[in-house]
Amino acid sequence: MLPDRYLAELASALEGLTALARQHDDVLSRSIPACPGWTLDQLFGHLGSIERWAAAVVRGGNYVDEPAPPATGAAAWFLDGSAAFLKTMTALDPQAPCWNFGPPPRTAGFWLRRQAHEHAIHLIDARQASGLAAPDFGADFMLDGVDEVLAMFTPRQLRLERMQQPQQAVSFHVPGAGNWIVGPGPAAASITAPLPDMYLGLWGRSGLEGAAIIEGDAALALRVLRGPLTP
Repeated sequence: MLPDRYLAELASALEGLTALARQHDDVLSRSIPACPGWTLDQLFGHLGSIERWAAAVVRGGNYVDEPAPPATGAAAWFLDGSAAFLKTMTALDPQAPCWNFGPPPRTAGFWLRRQAHEHAIHLIDARQASGLAAPDFGADFMLDGVDEVLAMFTPRQLRLERMQQPQQAVSFHVPGAGNWIVGPGPAAASITAPLPDMYLGLWGRSGLEGAAIIEGDAALALRVLRGPLTP
């Protein structure tokens, strides 16, 4: 996807999140189903931290420590910083050298992709906690998100030994859209699901195990699917 496409998705997600961050305290105190132990207010604290961190990395090109969110009033803190964050993301040069945790080349464009999907997934969380339906995303964006998980995050999880290396490969397949392999050698199992189920399921925002067609070594497929494929 082109940088402008990521930026459009990020701006759209931020617009939705900004509206939800202005809700009453009784709503902000609700739990996030996909993030055990977090309230909606704490979710906005996480986003405020991530935004300030990513913006500082982009501006300097080097790693910096992520700031901690405030103990209370995190939604207001998020609102205070979101416009400056979007301004930084809008102004960045995607080809500029910049630290990130993805594979080379390490450029600032990584952060457009990462923050677009970070905010999209947490918009789902915020809407769910607010009693609203999940937003609709474009097919190209969801396909890119599947690729980010299986081609960037999962290899990193394996490299950092956060996930056990599978003895044989598992194929992830979105009909008519793409195929990804996790593990060594020929695929001994396959996981096939429609694009929305695959995108949301890889991030634990839908029941992918129930929605997917699993063929071959089912036990292997489920071990890989449970990864954890993402941090």
